[in-house]
Amino acid sequence: GDHRYEIFKRRVLQGKSVPHYAAIEPSGDGLMIVSYKPFKFMQDEDNRSEENDDAKATNEKKDPLYYWQQTEGDVTIAVHIPQDITKDDIKVRFSPDNICVTLKDQPPLMEGKLYSSVDHESCTWIISENKSLEISLIKKNEGPRWPELIIGDTRGEFIMDSSQCSEISESLMHLTSEVMNPNPEKENPPCNAQELEECDAFLEDGASLCRFDGDTLKVTHVINLGSNQYLFSVVVDPREMPCFCLRHDVDALLWQPHSDQPENMWEHIATFNALGYVQASKQDKKFMACAPDYSYAALCECLRRVFIYRQPTPLPTVLYNRKEGRQVGQVAKQLVATLEANDPILGFQATSERLFVLTTKTLFLIKVSSGN
Repeated sequence: GDHRYEIFKRRVLQGKSVPHYAAIEPSGDGLMIVSYKPFKFMQDEDNRSEENDDAKATNEKKDPLYYWQQTEGDVTIAVHIPQDITKDDIKVRFSPDNICVTLKDQPPLMEGKLYSSVDHESCTWIISENKSLEISLIKKNEGPRWPELIIGDTRGEFIMDSSQCSEISESLMHLTSEVMNPNPEKENPPCNAQELEECDAFLEDGASLCRFDGDTLKVTHVINLGSNQYLFSVVVDPREMPCFCLRHDVDALLWQPHSDQPENMWEHIATFNALGYVQASKQDKKFMACAPDYSYAALCECLRRVFIYRQPTPLPTVLYNRKEGRQVGQVAKQLVATLEANDPILGFQATSERLFVLTTKTLFLIKVSSGN
């Protein structure tokens, strides 16, 4: 009718990875993103073009003004000079601790305090055939390597020859070992690799949860998730932001964001025992979900199979586990449903009593009530 929508504010966030989770707070005051690589706010077009110009200026790598090499006894410097410069146009002044190189009447090309003292009377310079100025400095103290030529001057580049590379490599050999953990404490080994399975390797161990302010789009909170792998999101309460589920060790924990509670912005509301471990072993999994009342979690593969993991429920009679010598008062059931179709699964949605599975041709409804 007469009511029309129009955009009055547009904000763009960019990152180098697909976000796992992105949700706007109900009040509109903020945005939360879970992603492997950070996102940042892009400026308006005018500011962005200025930003790009600055970035280009800093990214354009300038060629070094000079190159230098060293041995235990001397330092050799090579400086490119213009074609029209002759020997008479060059002035090189040596002192025990300083060097100054000028071309014609221009400001000094190189000037400053040397890293260490030199025998200035033995220092020389020549113009080589390829039109470069080559300067030879004789170290006063033989042996120690110079980390820089002129103190504070970053316009040069140090060139290391192959023999120096191998020397440094050999000097670092004692810090490395071909044997992993060669001498652990026998009573307290740091890790038993045989206890780890292939599915326990996390591909995305650098994911983070960020909250952005809705007006400034600056980050107000950052949580590094580390090895707490993101699993799925689910709407538990339509009035709140979607919850997200993270793997914590072998379990999976469900977190509810609360934008209006700065001291308790993320609340732990449910735990799915062993789900973190179980889902890692399902190499062909495509979707994961849980019931809004946390009664079960489920995942499906690309084709046919759906796995349902119910929360533990009390048993009418108590069982006795002879092996572990303990009583078992509750049990968690696991179900596998096989769809009568070989079409790819495109959608997966869980409610408290039913599971909806959409393939390219059929919508399947699986009843998951606590009584069955």
